[in-house]
Amino acid sequence: MTRTPIRVVLVDDVDDVRRLVRTALRFHGGFDVVGEASTGAQAIDLAGTLRPEVIVLDLGLPDIAGQEVLTQIREESPATQVVLLSGGEPTDRAWFEERTAGYLLKDAGVEHLVELLEHVGRRDEDVRSLDIPHDPIGSGLAREMVRETLAEWAMEGLLDEAELVVSELVTNAVTHGGSACRLELSHSSGALRIEVIDEGEGSPEPQPYDSSSEHGRGLVLVSAMSTSWGVESAPEGKKVWAVLALG
Repeated sequence: MTRTPIRVVLVDDVDDVRRLVRTALRFHGGFDVVGEASTGAQAIDLAGTLRPEVIVLDLGLPDIAGQEVLTQIREESPATQVVLLSGGEPTDRAWFEERTAGYLLKDAGVEHLVELLEHVGRRDEDVRSLDIPHDPIGSGLAREMVRETLAEWAMEGLLDEAELVVSELVTNAVTHGGSACRLELSHSSGALRIEVIDEGEGSPEPQPYDSSSEHGRGLVLVSAMSTSWGVESAPEGKKVWAVLALG
């Protein structure tokens, strides 16, 4: 099963440290470094804007003290997990440990940091899947799964958009892909990821609006309602995915 990449923001005033961690995460796979900051003010702004799964935070930033940076990050994005990466032992380490998901000294080695980030980033993630037959009833089964899953995840605010996106992607797979498909839903830090995997050939493309056409507009709607979407190859054929975010 394909898993949603863990979105990470790196915060350190040393460029080489950020580069080292970024390279290690890319080599390991399963991570997406969505932002970098060299100051506390930048870190706080990125936390509120991006709301990543994990922030790697250096305590020795030049503009704002460590406790204040952490406090404001937690206010901007409560669901984000913070992992501290420090060059030395702070006098108030217990205070930080109570308010973060992990603490590492920089001399511990980047491999230990990667392991910690994977554990922290995955612990709140849940994935649900449904095999959908090559049948017109597929969209109805998919919508039912979406309603039940979002109710369980307390994400009803995304229900209308999610039902429409799922319907379009499943219909595209069943009708145009000519095969059964699998629907996967996952969530993390207030974002819902929808994936539909099928064995059909070719990649779907959004079509220009045409009031006389009954087809070809589905992906235009998907693109409009999603924060991001895309098409990737998969062992079974192809995967079309979309991400919806709570406001």
